[in-house]
Amino acid sequence: MAMLKFRRLVHIPLRAVLPVLGLIAGTGTGVLGQEYRILMDLRGPWRFEIGDDKRWANPSFDDGAWVKIKTPGQWEGQGFPGYDGYAWYRKTITIPQDWAGKQLYLDLGNVDDVDETYVNGYFIGFRGQFPPDYVSAYNNDRFYYLPAYCLRPGEENVIAVRVYDSELGGGIYRGNISIKEPVHPLHVDQEFPSSWKFHAGDSGAWKSPQFDDDEWEDIRVPAFWETQGHKGYNGVGWYRVKFRVKPELKGERLILFLGKIDDVDETYLNGERIGKTGQKFTVNNVDFDVWRAYTIPGERLQKDGENTLAVRVYDGFMHGGIYRGPLGLVKREAYLDWEQYKENKPKKKGWEKLIEWMFE
Repeated sequence: MAMLKFRRLVHIPLRAVLPVLGLIAGTGTGVLGQEYRILMDLRGPWRFEIGDDKRWANPSFDDGAWVKIKTPGQWEGQGFPGYDGYAWYRKTITIPQDWAGKQLYLDLGNVDDVDETYVNGYFIGFRGQFPPDYVSAYNNDRFYYLPAYCLRPGEENVIAVRVYDSELGGGIYRGNISIKEPVHPLHVDQEFPSSWKFHAGDSGAWKSPQFDDDEWEDIRVPAFWETQGHKGYNGVGWYRVKFRVKPELKGERLILFLGKIDDVDETYLNGERIGKTGQKFTVNNVDFDVWRAYTIPGERLQKDGENTLAVRVYDGFMHGGIYRGPLGLVKREAYLDWEQYKENKPKKKGWEKLIEWMFE
């Protein structure tokens, strides 16, 4: 299997292996830099059907006639020998009511070769590219943030996964398939709305609080912009949102926390830049897995009025946008506690992680 893995690496774009290269240098972040615990084990039988129909993402679709196959596991060994092409997985689960407010992630392990994943009909993430511009992502981890807007605590929730396999084994074939939460999450003290304004393109005028963005489209945040009608778009896009500071936070030192952004951002508060991550608005960036946290100078924040947050984002390849939360204002002391925990948590050495990845 190790030799097979190396043979198929030639199909993986450089961007897909950058996190692994980061391990060698000891600079891996994101999932590798945090510790998670399993809240719900999703291994076992899932509903399964070959073919392709976008209606199968709808939570109201009746999948009772579909077969059940063991997940994780290649579909070829479960009654679909030699099948290459499209197939769908579905699983219905009940999210406990007391999970409301938790930071949740869906861990789908590895999918051979390409996937699009939906929760209650919301397109939450993907890896690889479907034909005709096919790109395999068979060895990429599928670790998707579950925004609160896509979940129904206390009710049934439907996970649907569209998969394409080009050769050899296919399907959700490996991993601890589960719903997870961070062991030590950062909780913002004021959460931003999930609906922002968005426009593809670039103009310096869009940072101004006086700019009228009423004609811009509404977009959900956090989520890749590809999951919301902009699949295939690489370039600059702007996000804007307005907010008022909670009364109990007016006397606090605050940090602006924007989760993770793919790839580069420049962030403006009331027309003034307060932070930037990434060197250039070009394709050569590896900053997509860096948490965005920016100090807010006291004079930049309107404590008794409306504030305008504008985020200029550049995506050079594959995924783009403000894609992982939480997003909002956090007290400096709470942020410092989270940062110190993250820095002090024991980590495996980079070469140990690389060896595990190569020979798992």
